[in-house]
Amino acid sequence: MSITDKQIAVIGLGYVGLPLAVALSKHYKVIGYDISQIRVDQLRQHQDTTQEISTEQLQQAQNLTFSTDQLDISEAQYYIITVPTPVDENNTPDLSPLIQASEVVGRLLTRGDTVIYESTVYPGATEGVCAKILTARSGLKLNEGFFLGYSPERINPGDKINTLASIVKVVAGSNPETANNIDTIYQKIVTAGTHIAPSIKVAEAAKAIENTQRDINIAFMNELSMMFHEMDIDVLEVIEAAATKWNFLKFTPGLVGGHCIGVDPYYLIHKSQEKGYFPQLITTARRINENMSSYVSERILKLMALKQKHIVDAKVLVMGLTFKENCPDLRNTRVVEIVKQLQNYHAKIDVYDPWVDADEAEQLIDQTVTQKPKPDNYDLVVLAVAHDQFLQSNPRIYLKPDGVVFDLKGLLPDKWVDQRL
Repeated sequence: MSITDKQIAVIGLGYVGLPLAVALSKHYKVIGYDISQIRVDQLRQHQDTTQEISTEQLQQAQNLTFSTDQLDISEAQYYIITVPTPVDENNTPDLSPLIQASEVVGRLLTRGDTVIYESTVYPGATEGVCAKILTARSGLKLNEGFFLGYSPERINPGDKINTLASIVKVVAGSNPETANNIDTIYQKIVTAGTHIAPSIKVAEAAKAIENTQRDINIAFMNELSMMFHEMDIDVLEVIEAAATKWNFLKFTPGLVGGHCIGVDPYYLIHKSQEKGYFPQLITTARRINENMSSYVSERILKLMALKQKHIVDAKVLVMGLTFKENCPDLRNTRVVEIVKQLQNYHAKIDVYDPWVDADEAEQLIDQTVTQKPKPDNYDLVVLAVAHDQFLQSNPRIYLKPDGVVFDLKGLLPDKWVDQRL
C-alpha cells in the first residue's frame, strides 16, 4: 500500500487541526477526531466557529469525515496530533491534552503505523513523553512496531495570506525513512515546500524559538514605549523613523496574548531550567509582556485624571476582546485583564467585539459582550484590538462631549485620540 492509499486521522480540530484535515482530504482519506461533540456537530453541518475554514470548503471536502468515536479512527495508518499545549496557573507546561491524545492513539496503534505531532512542546517531549506513552499503550517498540514524527504547526489565526500552504513546513522523523515518508505527505499540501530537520529535537526547538523571538522583540518595543512615554516622545514615530534602515525589525508595542507567543517561551524556559541553565533574556521579556495589561491600565487611569474625569462610575467602552485583530480567538487574551483592572476602580464597562460569540465569551473567560454600543454614551473609549471594522469609523461617536479615547494599538488618526500607547 502506497502512502497515498493510506488513511490519516487528525486528532484535535481547532485552529490547527481543521485546516490541516481539509487540506489533506484533497489527497487522502481523512477522519477528523475531537473530544467535543458540539465541535464535531458544527463541522458536520459545515460550520467552523474559528472562521479559518469556509462553509464552501467544508462542503467540498468529500474525503473528510468527523467523529468523537475513537473506534472511527482505528483504521488509520497515520495519526496527526494537533491538540493544545497550554501552561498552568504557574506558567508550567501542561501536557495533559497531549498525554490524553497519546493514550487514545496508543491504544489504537497497529504495526507499521506512524504518529506525527504538531503541538508545540519543549525539546525532547515528543520522544521523552509521547513515544513512551505510545509504547506502553500499544505494546509496540519505536522504529520497529510504530514510527514517530514531528512537524510543528505554523498556523497564524485570522491570517488569510500566510496560510498552511504558503508557510514552509518543518518535518522530522524518528528515522530517515520516516522523515521522508512524512515529508511526502506534507509536500502535497504545502506549496511553499518543506524543510527536513535532522532530528525531532531540532524541529521541536525550532518551533519554540520562533515564537520566543517574537516575544522578545515585542517586549523590547513595550519597554521602548514605557521609556519614550516618560520622555514625551511618540514611540510609533520613533519606530517609523528607525524602520527606514533596511535591517531594522519593525515590531510595535502592545499586549501579547494567544496560544503561542505568550505560552511557548515558558516551555523553553521550563526545559532549560530543568537542564540547569536559567535563561535571563527570555524570562525578562516574558515578565515585561506579562505586565503590559497593568501598565496600560495605569496609563488609562492617569489619562482620566489628567482630563479631570473620575474613573469611579465612569462609563467605559472597550473595543475588542480577542487576542488579535480580525479573528474570533479568545485564548489567553490580555484585554480581559484590563477590563477587570478598570472594574476594580468601579468603572462601568461595556465590551464590544463583532468577532466574538457572546456565549463563548461568557463560557471561556466569564466576560459579557455588548452587541451594539450606544452613541454619545461613554466617558472613555479604549481601542484594544485593531479589527478592520474599528479602524473604518471614528470611535468618538460613542463618547459624551468631553469623553476620552485611548488607542492601545496606535492606529487611529491623531485627531480621533487623546492618547496612544
